[in-house]
Amino acid sequence: MIKKLLAHPLTSGFNLDDPNTTELRHQIIQSKPFLKRIYMEWYTLIAGQIADLQGSIFELGSGAGFIKQLIPHAYASEIFYLPFIDIVLDGLELPLQTSSLAGLLMVDVFHHIPDSRGFLNEALRVLVIGGKLVMIEPWVSKWSKRIYQSFHHEPFYPQSKDWGFSSTGPLSGSNQALPWIVFERDKEKFEHEFSQLRILLIQPMMPFRYILSGGVSMRSFVPGWSYDFWRWLEGFFIKKMHQWGMFALIVLEKIR
Repeated sequence: MIKKLLAHPLTSGFNLDDPNTTELRHQIIQSKPFLKRIYMEWYTLIAGQIADLQGSIFELGSGAGFIKQLIPHAYASEIFYLPFIDIVLDGLELPLQTSSLAGLLMVDVFHHIPDSRGFLNEALRVLVIGGKLVMIEPWVSKWSKRIYQSFHHEPFYPQSKDWGFSSTGPLSGSNQALPWIVFERDKEKFEHEFSQLRILLIQPMMPFRYILSGGVSMRSFVPGWSYDFWRWLEGFFIKKMHQWGMFALIVLEKIR
């Protein structure tokens, strides 16, 4: 009952895999000042990581976002057609030439890809040497475990031994713990299997703000004007983000 009351009226009860739901979520982000500022901050972080890259940049799973507002030269893509993307593609079968991209960008996408190894091999194929794979993804910490296991609708299995899952759909299928599993828990295995990719940065962050925003499926819990206060408050947790972070900025570079 509480979840129904807090659910955003635009998408309440909608099928997650329906492209119309993603279009509505695009509207939701634009209409929620607090949530929109979160995305602005995420895109700014990503832009900072690719500022030195020369060449084509693709965002995978652009979905409800608005990356072009901050990175105008990025190609926006999605697994199904939407009116505000440039190309429809599947991250496991990228219709791109080998060594053709300087950067691959993702926001909340990696944990929806059912075959992490397959995707990482595709990323290696299309990236040039020196190219970067930059993503912002859910992260596993003592705090985030409580939130994701108890209050989030997406699957969360940090104990999974696999780097994938049986997909039920492009958005309904997921394991929010996958980025942490691949790049943190199984880091040695990743470095052995993907020695051509180097982890440049893993930066846990944002323990409270996304929850307070209500995300794309719930109403906001705080007004937009309070954003700077909550950002300031999170600053006191910077040295303990490995215990508190709910998301992480992850940057990989193709080194050979």
